Amino acid sequence: MATTTAAQRREQAKAEFDAFFADCPSRQVLERLSDKWVVLCLAALSGGELRFSELSRRIAGVSQKMLTQTLRHLERDGLVTREVTPTVPVTVSYALTPLGASLEQTVRAVKVWAETHLPEVHAARSTYDARSA
Repeated sequence: MATTTAAQRREQAKAEFDAFFADCPSRQVLERLSDKWVVLCLAALSGGELRFSELSRRIAGVSQKMLTQTLRHLERDGLVTREVTPTVPVTVSYALTPLGASLEQTVRAVKVWAETHLPEVHAARSTYDARSA
């Protein structure tokens, strides 16, 4: 059985997209998915197609600029589709692609976890802050 060098193991790991390596392209995807607006957009769209204005109302606190930017990134990454209907005014709708829908359970689970465990996180923060003071 042949042994491999550390350099060979690093090259093999790169080929397998190991996000623990600094230059792994999967880190770009992880960076995108860790954005709060991305998670909230994907969670909102998991219920079905929404117009831009509906998304804006559903995701309180997001600016029009940030929502537009987030949706463009998601469209570029193949996670959402954008459909323009030539009405007056123009209607723009967004929906998850099959690739985006494959994230549905994960995104919803993270959102539900955050909502469910918020009291415990607040308690841990208070304990930490009291020790640090």
